[in-house]
Amino acid sequence: MSQGMPSMIALLGLLAVAGYQNKDKIAAYLGGAGQKDGEPTEPGATKAGGGGILDGLGGSPNADSVVSGGLGELVSRLKKAGQGAIADSWIKDGPNQTIAVDDLERSLGQDTIKALMQRTGLSQDQLLLRLSSTLPAAVDKYTPDARLPELAPNA
Repeated sequence: MSQGMPSMIALLGLLAVAGYQNKDKIAAYLGGAGQKDGEPTEPGATKAGGGGILDGLGGSPNADSVVSGGLGELVSRLKKAGQGAIADSWIKDGPNQTIAVDDLERSLGQDTIKALMQRTGLSQDQLLLRLSSTLPAAVDKYTPDARLPELAPNA
């Protein structure tokens, strides 16, 4: 698996497990803030630093690096798989196009899907269905200036 994928795996895993509707909880989890000891977490995740989706990703990514790096890798993969117009619709102003589960599967590739299944505990069908429904709004939300966020120099 490519060394450049940890941010994309983390971003997709969190979106698949928690869903975009819980974006505030995702941000708190990524930042390790706002969670008290013993407080329950989202399915498939644990307290920051405690063995969840982000484990084994090399270092402790923060929300900015996960979003910036993850979105960049995701959009690159979508474009390489012929889904560039769909990805661009999520980034640019205007309506977000939907992505078919089969197209998302081809874009992500089996290695990424298997890694996400292991980290989230979701089946392939559940994972792809959740991602196909949450990705358009999530990418749109994290690209308010109609462009991908830049990765911070220290990330």
